[in-house]
Amino acid sequence: RIEAARCPDVVVAQIDPKKLRKKQTVNIAISGCQPAPEGYSPTLKWQQQQVANFSTVRQSLNKHRNHWRSQHLDSNVTMPKSEDEEGWKKFCLGERIYSEIDALSDNENLGIDYIKVGFPPLLSIVSRMNQATVTSVLEYLISWFGEKKFTPELGRWLYALLACLEKPLLPEAHSLIRQLARRCSEVRVLEENKNEEQISALNLIICLVSRYFDQRDLADEPS
Repeated sequence: RIEAARCPDVVVAQIDPKKLRKKQTVNIAISGCQPAPEGYSPTLKWQQQQVANFSTVRQSLNKHRNHWRSQHLDSNVTMPKSEDEEGWKKFCLGERIYSEIDALSDNENLGIDYIKVGFPPLLSIVSRMNQATVTSVLEYLISWFGEKKFTPELGRWLYALLACLEKPLLPEAHSLIRQLARRCSEVRVLEENKNEEQISALNLIICLVSRYFDQRDLADEPS
């Protein structure tokens, strides 16, 4: 008892972080992700460049968010309420994809009908979305992606929403992006025709989740 009384209540281990860094591997494993088929894996240089570009986009968005939020939306843009899952799916993807219509008619090709083809993630739109809405819309689109095919419209919105996520990430947001990476890896494995544009988009999302969000600690980015 006398010896125990002399022991401190809290003991901190003296660990040299330099020794730990030497043992770290380049790739960050995401539980459940399917490995890239031969010829589908991007180079390390490509991944590093995408992370750098993404970091620049996030910093620019944060810097100019108030400016873009003050810009007027077009009269045809009506953003759904945060809890309106079906409304957001139609808003982001368009009624054509939502209703699984293969092609537009000739008359519809004469002009862009954003209600049918979906609204792009304009800065004036995403800057108006608070973190709760960003997380909710991300969840809606990941849920959609879990049963549907990957499309350019979906890819643009996923990238924009990832760029809007503020750090430190909430636990639910961290879980969502890992789920997203796993789904992208599943679709990549099933891609038989090696559509380079789609493979590149899937690799980009997996890269950002594993190298940008998971590789760093969950702390705020330096300004």
